[in-house]
Amino acid sequence: METLTTRRELKKAETRRSLAGAALRLAMEHGLDGVTVEDIADAAGVSRRTFSNYFASKEEAVLDSDRERFRALVALVGARPEHEGAWQALRASTAELYRDRPLPDVEWMAQLRLLRRHPSLIARQAGDQVALERDLTAVLVLRGPDEEIARLMAATFLATIRTGIALWLEGAGEQRLPDLVDRLLSRVQVQST
Repeated sequence: METLTTRRELKKAETRRSLAGAALRLAMEHGLDGVTVEDIADAAGVSRRTFSNYFASKEEAVLDSDRERFRALVALVGARPEHEGAWQALRASTAELYRDRPLPDVEWMAQLRLLRRHPSLIARQAGDQVALERDLTAVLVLRGPDEEIARLMAATFLATIRTGIALWLEGAGEQRLPDLVDRLLSRVQVQST
């Protein structure tokens, strides 16, 4: 039974990735407004209903890889050694995330360019960032800081990451993104009490 469940889960993950990849590829080729949910489902070789089992909208499908990165980051922070302080856990998790997902990631770069052209994606991503801040706050509280400090840390951390990405994009990738982000994170003074 476990093998069947594992195969089923693998198939679901594969379908989700296929839909998200098709959504991003089609949005890049035709613009977000030039793509329908039906187009995405057809490109992935599934039905409209199957699409709806995974995503509520085409915007959600386009942003799925971002959400996957967010989930991975929260899991990495939660898995860091208990003796690490909250800020150290955030920095180490970021370095590990970049190490595990080499940059530049072509799909991610395409998504960033697409985001800049479509307000509906920016709005949805802003909502995702709020959820990420909440999730990071929860794992940081487990490391000692009270909720107020943990929330401030999560917000500062995410603002620093966004700044690093913006500087990296504006500099046409002149320096490695992980190095730039780590340098910025090292410059932020954070107190845990």
